[in-house]
Amino acid sequence: MLVHIIADYGQGDLAFAEVVQRIKFYLPDAEPVLTPVPAFATLAAGFCIAQLGLNDAPQGSIIYHNVAPRTDDEQARLSNAGEGLAFARLPTGVRIIGVNAGHAFSFVRDAAEELRWAAVADKGSQFRSRDLFPQAASAIALGQPDALAAKIDPSQIPNVPQNCVAYIDGYGNLKTTIRSTSKIADGSTVRVRIADVEQKAIASSGSFAVEPNQLAFAPGSSGWTNNQGDETCWMELFLRSGSAWELFNRPPVGATIEINDN
Repeated sequence: MLVHIIADYGQGDLAFAEVVQRIKFYLPDAEPVLTPVPAFATLAAGFCIAQLGLNDAPQGSIIYHNVAPRTDDEQARLSNAGEGLAFARLPTGVRIIGVNAGHAFSFVRDAAEELRWAAVADKGSQFRSRDLFPQAASAIALGQPDALAAKIDPSQIPNVPQNCVAYIDGYGNLKTTIRSTSKIADGSTVRVRIADVEQKAIASSGSFAVEPNQLAFAPGSSGWTNNQGDETCWMELFLRSGSAWELFNRPPVGATIEINDN
């Protein structure tokens, strides 16, 4: 059973090892794949969840995620309470189990065939994704009848924010929440601003349709097709032979992107 673990523990952090160990304790057949995202970056987690969950995956695949900034209540939290554990079933058959925080479920909200709360406490441990949630996740994975609780109203899950940095890959490419569009002429120059940094980019139909050291604004490799055949493709800022993230002074996930073609 393929189990994607998406979390903000940190690359190679002990927390990943502890969570894998606990998941394997309850699901011995689990084959964990680890995907780290920046601290508290629910938008990046949501982007990864959708990319893995809305594309073809092995039968029985699970996405287990935990990015829990505990910002749903700014008051002091008793017993380490935080955002609750939720469940979604996607048309691909992939099941998502993770904390419903920020934008973690935003990209899959409209595609989900089922959205429910998990029948597990949202407090009782500072490390809930190790001490509480793996057992609940295994119960859901095994189809235990009491593993799920009330339905989640989709209106409780926020929209995907527009024109933002969604994910920064290992090459420094900036994956965005800007949908692929043909409004900008292929080969034209656009001005891109993120925070106080502005750069010129070539609008193109492919990232490598620019020369080395040129910045491309092009459809990236991330996206999916829904059951109706409608394609979603996200634009990407790509510096050939370099890092767009470095070029823009290392913007965080969620940073606003301004595109001007005049």
